[in-house]
Amino acid sequence: MKIALGSDHGGYQLKEEIVLFLKDRGIEVMDVGTDSDVSVDYPDFGEKVARLVAGGDVDSGIVVCGTGIGISIAANKIPGIRAALVTDSFMARMAKEHNNANVLALGGRVIDQSKACEIIAAWLDSTFEGGRHQARLDKIAQLEKSFCN
Repeated sequence: MKIALGSDHGGYQLKEEIVLFLKDRGIEVMDVGTDSDVSVDYPDFGEKVARLVAGGDVDSGIVVCGTGIGISIAANKIPGIRAALVTDSFMARMAKEHNNANVLALGGRVIDQSKACEIIAAWLDSTFEGGRHQARLDKIAQLEKSFCN
């Protein structure tokens, strides 16, 4: 498994801790930055991760900014991306099981390392259920396609 990981300055510290957590789980990480806590623009890093996921260069992505809100909005602008901002393990599990979220968004100023690792583990260890949920994702894809033509 290969995961793209990106953050702005507000998510930098948490991103660095997530890299270690993922590597400890044997997951290959493609870190697209940022590489310090110097102020940068979150849309740039949300886009980088989302394009890698949408292009099939990685299996999924994790994005982090101060709250997770802005970077999730940016990632969701890329066709085919289903970025879910979550704050607990239940939401992470549902994001995968029901929405097949291919990008996980977290807030570096909202959750600590321990909570982030719990959330990521729940998301990684869950499986998309398909069925009625696939029909809903198909509707989202059609909606997205209507704006891409």
